[in-house]
Amino acid sequence: MSQFSKPFHIGALSLSNRVVMAPLTRMRAFHGRAPGDLQVAHYRQRASAGLILTEATSVMPMGVGYPNTPGIWSAEQVAGWKRVTEAVHAEGGRIALQLWHVGRISDPELLDGQLPVAPSAIAAEGEVNVLRPKRPYAVPRALETAEIAGIIQAFVQAARNAKEAGFDFIEVHAANGYLFDQFLHDGSNQRTDQYGGSMENRARFLLETLDALAQEWPAERIGVHLNPMSNTHSMHDSNPVALFTYVAEQIAARKLGFIFSREALVDGVLPIGQHMRKVFPGTFIANDGFSAEQAEAVLASGAADAVAFGRAFIANPDLPARLVQGSELNALNAATIYSPDAAGYNDYPTLEQAACLAK
Repeated sequence: MSQFSKPFHIGALSLSNRVVMAPLTRMRAFHGRAPGDLQVAHYRQRASAGLILTEATSVMPMGVGYPNTPGIWSAEQVAGWKRVTEAVHAEGGRIALQLWHVGRISDPELLDGQLPVAPSAIAAEGEVNVLRPKRPYAVPRALETAEIAGIIQAFVQAARNAKEAGFDFIEVHAANGYLFDQFLHDGSNQRTDQYGGSMENRARFLLETLDALAQEWPAERIGVHLNPMSNTHSMHDSNPVALFTYVAEQIAARKLGFIFSREALVDGVLPIGQHMRKVFPGTFIANDGFSAEQAEAVLASGAADAVAFGRAFIANPDLPARLVQGSELNALNAATIYSPDAAGYNDYPTLEQAACLAK
């Protein structure tokens, strides 16, 4: 029996297979940042995943960092997401909403002229994605201590909205150089209040948010997205093993349902994930460029309970079946990842469709 086809659990909820759809920003929420027909079709097509993690979804207008990414703060957005969850559930799937605030990875053009916010007034390296003309990331405004409670409340309201929209889980995006990740890493967090300095202080914002969310959702239905590689948007920390092991311990203490860990294998091992796994007894989802063979090995060894795929899921709506059968995968067309329509989004064929076309 393929490792992929074995069911797994998050808390008490059984999931049909160990192939998870990773969050994939696609920038197609064109009307008020609400999901529409394109998203309904897209997620329905991929409902055979053991679990779908939605594209990152902003909890407030000041949390956006890209054009046409979805939100979860308005009634229109909630209604749009409800259509998505109903479509996925009608196909027997499970779906989690990824809750997002980008922090400094934004631009005043997307924020009604306001500066992005961050733990400290330190700009990310590089240029702002997508916007033209090209420009470097702005030096963000350091959040006042008193403002942090308001952002936590925005996550709480987003969690309430996610429940109204019918999601099975919520996942807090604390990875890839976005706001929570900026607080976690000492390279981007130079604060001197209770949210800066020590590792425990730098994790405080995330942990306070998780505690608040656990008042709204069962703890086992909450997950956290982490990137121990610290390889995006200028993230660096003086002791990443200690940092991420501590965060995993704290997530375990709260009995949360899962950790999604973005970390590539090195010599067949998850360098930091192996330490996190030792202290976190909940469901551990591994992700970052795994081949089918690597994923099978990780699952067989017990290093992870499930493996998430991103780019492979873009091009293969029936990815779990293809992995179990060892079938050839559709090639990804990188030129259409961010197309403003269904091209490269909803037009990749399933195995069944490809067979019919070949006749």
